[in-house]
Amino acid sequence: MSRFLHSKFNALDPYDTSEELESMNGSYIRLNTNESPFAPSLKVMERAKEAAGTLNFYPDPDCTRLREKLADLMSVKPSEIVVGNGSDEILNFIFTAFCERGATFPDITYSFYKILAKFHGVDFITMPLDEDFRVSPDDYKNLNGRTIFIANPNAPTGIFLKLDDVERVVAHNPDSLVVIDEAYVDFGGESAKSLLNTHKNLIVVRTFSKSRSMAGGRLGWCMTCEELARDIRDIKNTFTPYNINAMTQAAGLATLEDEATTQANIKLIQTVREDVKLRLREIGFEVLDSSTNFLFARHRSLGGEKIFEALKRRGIMVRHFSSPQKISDFNRITIGTAEQMQRFLNTIREAVSE
Repeated sequence: MSRFLHSKFNALDPYDTSEELESMNGSYIRLNTNESPFAPSLKVMERAKEAAGTLNFYPDPDCTRLREKLADLMSVKPSEIVVGNGSDEILNFIFTAFCERGATFPDITYSFYKILAKFHGVDFITMPLDEDFRVSPDDYKNLNGRTIFIANPNAPTGIFLKLDDVERVVAHNPDSLVVIDEAYVDFGGESAKSLLNTHKNLIVVRTFSKSRSMAGGRLGWCMTCEELARDIRDIKNTFTPYNINAMTQAAGLATLEDEATTQANIKLIQTVREDVKLRLREIGFEVLDSSTNFLFARHRSLGGEKIFEALKRRGIMVRHFSSPQKISDFNRITIGTAEQMQRFLNTIREAVSE
């Protein structure tokens, strides 16, 4: 770090992108980043290309048409939606705006919660998952105003928390904001958006990166009551009023207008996921039930790092977590195309028989 960096950033713990950068060199099958294996539809690409002709102008700072379409699809009001440069930006706005009294989230979950808490100097506590890697709703009671973050389905486990349990967490914390991060909800489970009308301390965060084939477009959004949405929008407009470029807005709108393609892709991923889960169990893996576009698996006798390295040598990248110890024998496996997953299965059978 340079001598000019503010001292409050001396202990920064940035998100590690080295593995993703390595897997982008084209020699790997990328099953490590939970992207969609399907390219955007031709309609989406055409709309983005058309919007490129307007890049001499600033984009719509309110993402008006996009918010209107999202509101229609989600059965909420446009004024209850805020759009971000990926859902990570929405999470950053939330940490900026609402975590004065601290934050809490599971000990095994999306790593960005801890990164953002440290970046903003937010006091945080973590709650352990139970022995089955599930969030325990009763751990999230009377948290004295701490903002609660729950990824649902959770990552990297892929396990979904039932809607009744989500509502228990929200109801038991009237003085806390509850953020339900639904990056993967399209692949299984039930959205908490139905709770927004009765609970004004709830924010539901969503993304275009997973089910809508737009990880490279950087587009996310949240749904909440108008008062909280106004707060988030004020934070956004203070930092980055033109946060969504014109091409991404156009592509996002076209994606929402092509819902049939999205749903067809989701069904394909779900079908392949269930088949791969069965095949892995047949060759000695414990595989957690998944409501996402990935599987979380460990072998009964081989370590997770050994399997990760064996796959990598053979041109397949999955995600290995060396810590915490509880999940160090697991690997997270993104669901690719049927062809990619057949190669993965052939390769992992070879790897475990070495």
